[in-house]
Amino acid sequence: MLVTLTTEQRDFVTAVDEFCRREAGTREQWLRLTDEGRNPHNEALYRKMAELGWLGVAFPEEYGGAGQGMLELVLFLETTGYHQVPIGGFATSVITAASYEKFAGEERKREVLGDFLRGDVLSVSMSEPGAGSDVGALSCKAVQQEDGWVINGQKTWCSNAHIAKHILLVARTSGDGGKHDGLTMFSVPAGTEGLAVHGIDTMGGREVNDLYFTDCVLPENAVVGEPGQGWGQLMAGLNLERMILAALMLGTARRAFDDTVAYVRERRQFGRPVGSFQALKHRLADHATELECTRLLVHDVARKIDAAGGKPLPREASMAKLKATEFAKAMALDGMQMLGGYGYATEYGMERLLRSTVVSTVYGGTSEIQRDIIGKTYGL
Repeated sequence: MLVTLTTEQRDFVTAVDEFCRREAGTREQWLRLTDEGRNPHNEALYRKMAELGWLGVAFPEEYGGAGQGMLELVLFLETTGYHQVPIGGFATSVITAASYEKFAGEERKREVLGDFLRGDVLSVSMSEPGAGSDVGALSCKAVQQEDGWVINGQKTWCSNAHIAKHILLVARTSGDGGKHDGLTMFSVPAGTEGLAVHGIDTMGGREVNDLYFTDCVLPENAVVGEPGQGWGQLMAGLNLERMILAALMLGTARRAFDDTVAYVRERRQFGRPVGSFQALKHRLADHATELECTRLLVHDVARKIDAAGGKPLPREASMAKLKATEFAKAMALDGMQMLGGYGYATEYGMERLLRSTVVSTVYGGTSEIQRDIIGKTYGL
């Protein structure tokens, strides 16, 4: 590892690593924890991590967190990603919890962060059938009434809404001004009357959902932050999301690389290990170099965010997300090729790594969107 960590950070990584190996380190454990791969989130395992205080690693101590920074969060995600630990609800929970921590009133903040730190899942609802990459075009409406708000509309690709205790909804409260104006965030408790959650089948199992709001009534204090200021609040969360995805895919890329190296060392053809052939040796040398470049970038951006007091760094966060997700996908695809037929077999796990990396260049803002963001920061 080329990245320098403090003793405390190394001890933290070691503790998480040992936990993951013990609790979910074998294929048999993973299959049991995920219901044969159908469920990417295991609640019991997740709550064990909550008891250890790891879910709140980057949240203030006054709310029950560990008071650490972005780098510690990245290290946790990288390690759990490496071990493919089925805590699929964590990423969306962190993003959502951060929005509550920054923008919610004190009472709501303590309620939701308390639930999160105890192991409840949170979810954020942004995308719509006609508003994906162009999320500012959303049309789900919230109309203010005497006793609160009435929500009508559809959301889609809402991660973990089916297991969430709280859903952070972004809806349009005003049609005045541009499409980024008049957006407001609302806190929606699970099971609220007028909300229907329908699952979407995916390559990764039950992860995302369609949400249907039909005359869904929320109280006046359901607003998170300032009415009409949802766009700016949302952008702050998206920068965090990109760092979370970068860290997860860095860990996944490391796993794909290590599994590939282990295989080509042992697999023999034509009287010697296949890894000794120049065609594979050179490809793996390139991947090893790319892996270290990716790790240095992701860790460096995390450090910069910490040095800036948690301030969002859109250019750097987009660079980290772009690099890590594209490399993870390429590494898993090449790993499958080098494993040959075994790469296609579920027994060896490479196909699972490929499935988890393919979507990473789409969610959290596609690679094309990340390139557009980076270009705009240079005035292009």
